[in-house]
Amino acid sequence: MIYKLARPQNGAALFAGWEDTIVLSCLSGMMGHIYGDDPEEPGSALAVLGDFFFFAGRPSPELVRFAEERISPGGILIPPNEDWSALIRSSWKEELAPSFRYATKKDPGAFHRPRLEQAAAALPSGHHLHPIDEELFSRCLEAPWSRDLVSQYRNWETYRRLGLGVAVMTEGGELVSGASSYSSYPGGIEIEIDTHPEHRRQGLACSAGAALILACLDRGWYPSWDAANRPSLALAEKLGYRFSHQYPVFLAF
Repeated sequence: MIYKLARPQNGAALFAGWEDTIVLSCLSGMMGHIYGDDPEEPGSALAVLGDFFFFAGRPSPELVRFAEERISPGGILIPPNEDWSALIRSSWKEELAPSFRYATKKDPGAFHRPRLEQAAAALPSGHHLHPIDEELFSRCLEAPWSRDLVSQYRNWETYRRLGLGVAVMTEGGELVSGASSYSSYPGGIEIEIDTHPEHRRQGLACSAGAALILACLDRGWYPSWDAANRPSLALAEKLGYRFSHQYPVFLAF
């Protein structure tokens, strides 16, 4: 039987050594959930927040089945070792695609404010930055390309309290890009950046990302960046992050 842990910290020992902030969100109880094979002393655990499913502890076929029943297309499975990877490959009934993600070092001292300020100001003519307020929160939810900027927060009040975001707007008031908190954890956020498909390759994501990092630093928050692909990693490095390591994941269909 799989339990949702009423005390998420009961799974902390199984996630010892994980630096991913989404896991920290779940363990803190701020966002997401921890599931395990025992409500008090689990030997296997699963941290779930949005599209992310992190496994830990003893490989458990039951937890893999539990994840498969709940994951949506595009969901991401993160095994901690080859034993978990082998179990997922052998027991998952639907199609999976192996891939990699790219972690960056958690180093608050790596950011250079003048460079970030220059990047934030380098928007093309006809565009401007605007904080994600209640109106923009709702607008982000209306389009598939922008939903993930705010969709993990149950409502505007939760986002206002825990999250943070910057939108790129045209002079006509169109939302075309944004950098926001995908999730929040004690002391920071995990960054999500998205741009309308028709407005890419104009530097909008770079300016929005720089502005969001500056806003986080002003609040004393750490803006964590975990890159889904090499272009995302390249943008992160442009903004001051340093590559840490790549790690294997599975993408669900």
